Amino acid sequence: MASEDESQKLRSLEPISINIQRARHLKGSKGDTLTSLVRAEYGGSLLGESAKVEIGDGGSTEYNFTASLDCNFEDPVMLDEIAHKPVIVTFVEVLPKEKKQKEERTVVLGQCPLDLLPLVKGQTKFKSTLVIHPLPGSPLEGIHIDAPKPEADVVISINEPLLSEQDLSDGNLLTITVESAYSVPETWNPSGTQYMYSVILPMPLTEERESTIVISGGHLKSSHDKEQPSRQKKWAMPGLAQTTSIFIPDKFISEAHRDEENGELTAKEDRDFRAEAETEKNRVVWNCERRTYMNPGGVQSLQTKIASTRLWPVEIMRMPLTSASKGKGKAEEDCQYYFHGVAYVNLAPLLYPGVSKIRGAYTVHAFHDHDVFQKTKRRRGLAEEAARLATASHRNLSPMMKGGGKGGKDDKGGKEKDGAKKTPSPRTAKKQPSQMLKPLAPGVDGSVDGDSQPPQNLEGMQYDDARTYIMLEFELEKPVVPQRVPEELASRVADYIPPRPLFPRRTNGAQRAVEDFHHQVSKIGNMILDEFRKMFGDEIATVQMGKDNERMEERKRKLIYELNTSGKYFAFKEQMKHSVVKIVREKYLKTSTFDDQEELQAFVSELYVFLIDQMHVGLGDALSLEDQPPVPAPVTDDAQLRHFAREAELNENFELAAKYYQERLARNRNDTAAWFDYGTFSLLIDDISKAEECFKETVSLNPQHTEGLMLYGMVCALEEKNDIAETFFEAATCAAPDNPLAWTMLGLFYDGIGNDIQAEYALMEAQKRNLAHAVEKQSQDLATVLEMREPEGGLDQTAEGSLVEDAGDEIPLSAIPTIQKTLATPVGGSPDTTATKERLPPPKGKTSTSSKPAAGHETKTAHPHNALSSRPGSIQTEPPRDSTPVPESSIYMIAVDFLLEVRAIQFCERALAHELIYPSGGPTKQYHVALAQLYMQKKHYQEAVETLSKALVFDYQDPDSWSIMGHLRYMQGNMAEARDCYERILSFVTDAREMHPIYLRLASIYLQDAEYEKAKKTFLLACKYSPSCISWLGVGIACYRLGELSDAEDALCEANILNNSDAEVWGYLSLVCLRTGRQLEAEQAYKYALKVNLSDQDLLGEIESMQKNVGFGNPSF
Repeated sequence: MASEDESQKLRSLEPISINIQRARHLKGSKGDTLTSLVRAEYGGSLLGESAKVEIGDGGSTEYNFTASLDCNFEDPVMLDEIAHKPVIVTFVEVLPKEKKQKEERTVVLGQCPLDLLPLVKGQTKFKSTLVIHPLPGSPLEGIHIDAPKPEADVVISINEPLLSEQDLSDGNLLTITVESAYSVPETWNPSGTQYMYSVILPMPLTEERESTIVISGGHLKSSHDKEQPSRQKKWAMPGLAQTTSIFIPDKFISEAHRDEENGELTAKEDRDFRAEAETEKNRVVWNCERRTYMNPGGVQSLQTKIASTRLWPVEIMRMPLTSASKGKGKAEEDCQYYFHGVAYVNLAPLLYPGVSKIRGAYTVHAFHDHDVFQKTKRRRGLAEEAARLATASHRNLSPMMKGGGKGGKDDKGGKEKDGAKKTPSPRTAKKQPSQMLKPLAPGVDGSVDGDSQPPQNLEGMQYDDARTYIMLEFELEKPVVPQRVPEELASRVADYIPPRPLFPRRTNGAQRAVEDFHHQVSKIGNMILDEFRKMFGDEIATVQMGKDNERMEERKRKLIYELNTSGKYFAFKEQMKHSVVKIVREKYLKTSTFDDQEELQAFVSELYVFLIDQMHVGLGDALSLEDQPPVPAPVTDDAQLRHFAREAELNENFELAAKYYQERLARNRNDTAAWFDYGTFSLLIDDISKAEECFKETVSLNPQHTEGLMLYGMVCALEEKNDIAETFFEAATCAAPDNPLAWTMLGLFYDGIGNDIQAEYALMEAQKRNLAHAVEKQSQDLATVLEMREPEGGLDQTAEGSLVEDAGDEIPLSAIPTIQKTLATPVGGSPDTTATKERLPPPKGKTSTSSKPAAGHETKTAHPHNALSSRPGSIQTEPPRDSTPVPESSIYMIAVDFLLEVRAIQFCERALAHELIYPSGGPTKQYHVALAQLYMQKKHYQEAVETLSKALVFDYQDPDSWSIMGHLRYMQGNMAEARDCYERILSFVTDAREMHPIYLRLASIYLQDAEYEKAKKTFLLACKYSPSCISWLGVGIACYRLGELSDAEDALCEANILNNSDAEVWGYLSLVCLRTGRQLEAEQAYKYALKVNLSDQDLLGEIESMQKNVGFGNPSF
């Protein structure tokens, strides 16, 4: 064991070999002759310098120089530095000595940065061809633009990989890009004193330790200094790099649409502010990229911190520029910092499945320790340490290098002076030695004394006044939470629920061959029978066909003769030949000719016997099918059965509803809709196991059934099978990736199990899909309006009104007619509707200032920015913004509607809770109506009534609200108020969403109140739109009470056809037959009523009384 530990320690000191092989297309001060050398520098220190080399004949300079960089494998700081620090390769021309010169004169030709990142990604050797960037005054600046560019070949190698397999797979590489800060304080003057602008943030490297990342080099630029179209990224710590060597090769700032940003200031009202800030105001530009490697412990630490606080502090400050010539007396001034601000970056999206990159604008606020602790649980900022690191970085020294160089002396002198100073100013760094790598603060999760008044940061407050924001990008090499691919989800769904084949397997071989022979026999038999009927049809029609043997033989001879002479016999034989060949090949396995004639004869005999037997079997099957009476088509279809089942649910006759659902399944076991509806019914009666079975069958028949996947996942969540539930909810989002309901259900599931990050991600995706649907609908509506344009040059009132509404402030107020409010004007209409009506144009044919030719309307619709302002003499107005599409419903109300429909109470409560706190939601009319429906499903009728009363405050003429109120009163037994609600709905111009239960319950109230004529008319309305057994039964009862026995019998017969097991229907049929004097029918109806368990005692008493009066009707008399 000791030897293994020693080998591990020795391994941690292996060097990285940097071999600079050659350079091409170099140019010296004296033409083609060139003597040069090459230097390799890393982090401000020299790694080595080659010998002087003459240029070769082909213009190539062979250096073959190797420098080494010692690497400590166990030091996370070293790995982090390799990830973000380049090796600077400098090419120097050596000029010959002149007279009176003691040393050779040198000219720096150019530099090229060498990226060591591939070593961190697991490579042990790689070759790079680097472009040599000329320095100011270098002969390389004079190279023609079309001439070959100077370049160098470099090979980097190491004996063993820097990282183990586990570190490569579980570790991660984070790339932080700092772009620009916009809308900076107005006191910052680009033409005044120059300052250094720095960005600081912490980042974990290991599980217990974190690094302070400092990105300096920000430059204040004026609004006149425009950005280049392609912004190349810079090294965060370029070391001794100069001019264009400070840029990272082939790395550019990625531009993304603002709608795709993850940060702040993404709302439409912020667009104008950002456009102005980025074009007309000063800004600070970094465009730097900083990479940091995190081992598996560091990745876990990052994930834990994001999950606990979400917000990550990114500090920003301004410092005076320093120079290496300053002595010890200037160290205090060097480490001063001003305008200390902080941006709180929400890194939670990095924990979304499959997300590895976030980018956005983040508002900068004044830095206060108290605010930082409240939001990020960090006691103090990093500005004090960052001031030292930024100062060292500006002096071209690596902060990790100890000693060497003038900058190191200045740093040391500063520390000595700072140690003697006892009371540093608030903006002065504490002069205590600090390392770039530091242990986490032991009290990072402690509390801050709330009694102490935080100091005022007056300079930082200017950030808030100016609304400063900074563009940041965080990108991981691979997602922290990997996203499962659709194939994996489909495989896991198939593991839980194997898909069932919709059709039976095709049988091949001998069985299929015999079945084909039976089919051919049956087919040809039918054809011969048709020929027989054609020849002897007259005898068949006159019933002259007797059983005389001679006549039968004569008909047989005529039939055979006809078949032979017409060629039909030959055709039948050819038709049979293929099926016989299949039997020979598949059953008897004979595929070659017979050599022995006797063997052939024996086989033919055996085959003949078999074919004759099978011929009789085939004819028997055909004739037996023909003898069977045809199965009558069902009177009701699937849609009617579903309607009857929902009607039975409404009446709380769950046994009858289950019967209808089971009948649907009996008709078609492969109907996914029937299984799904039966599952939702099982949820209603709280039979979770039955619901699980039904949804399982639904997904088994159709693995892409989105609603089935969601509800099966919901049932698993109710049974606390969260792993299985997550699989099916994710499978639903894969089956319908553009469906906001699927993403909302996934978010509600994550919210229920306390996974806030995943819930936030799913709900954000649902918002995107819902908004996309609104945009699509808006474009479709606009296209419809354009198609409705009249040919003579105008638009109808509705279309024109829509265009006027979309135009907003584009039309002068004087050109918009108004509508006077009258008593007929609805008071409860929504503000949008009222505003639209008030801006409607005048009727066609009337003169109005808003009436324009059709071409004007086309221009205004197709080119809104040119509308009105392009007319001669018109006032030039500001171009209007694009109208913001507003979804008809929030994602939570979409989910609520679905969950109420499928009776998923727990998830519905969760969705309503989100809707209540949603910014555009809250206690709206739709919310109160949905909440009342939820209370009604839970049988909390009084709470439902109170909630519905609040909904009616919003819109007193809403028929849906009144229908629910009527149902509530009906269930409470308050028939008077229920009748009032139902009659109010019938008086409205707009019908409620479901009128059928309203008709049925109002008509039943009329029956109870003995208003039979009203009951008859209302039941007939129900029969007109949605006929059912109950509606026709109601018509029959009303007609019977009115004495209209013929109409009553017709209605009751219609009800009996739709449901022949309804005892009440049979009872009233018995009454009708008793009153019409039909004894046999009355007794049969009475027997069936008893057989199907007539339980209405009043009806039974009435039947028995009528039987006694007429003297018949009961067979037991």
